[in-house]
Amino acid sequence: MGSNGSKIPEKDAYKIGEVAALAEVEPYVLRYWETEFPSLQPPKSEHGQRVYRRQDVETVLAIKRLLYEQGFTIAGARKQLEVTILAPVAEPAPAVAAPAPAAAAPSVNGEATRAKLGAIRAELVALLTVLSRR
Repeated sequence: MGSNGSKIPEKDAYKIGEVAALAEVEPYVLRYWETEFPSLQPPKSEHGQRVYRRQDVETVLAIKRLLYEQGFTIAGARKQLEVTILAPVAEPAPAVAAPAPAAAAPSVNGEATRAKLGAIRAELVALLTVLSRR
């Protein structure tokens, strides 16, 4: 998801038209995806307009990539998105020999490493899924 970060403008909130333009899909497609993907539920403003956060925009771009570029079905993309979101939490990094306490790295580096490994794992799962369909 982070690879799309460069084309997402820095804002606190995005309207559905802005997100549709960023993702290059029609607004009705986004509304449909909201019904199919539980992870995509942007809150509504007091005026009833959808207010997408940056995380929502990244989710939209991930859904588009899964459906249009990787050829997943809606159900497959939903399952893949769940795996991607839950991967770092559901499966901790494999145990490795720990360095001596004096040379221990700060926990921030460990969290960043886990996040990177989770992203790599998700990509590998996606590749396996695509290859298993052939």
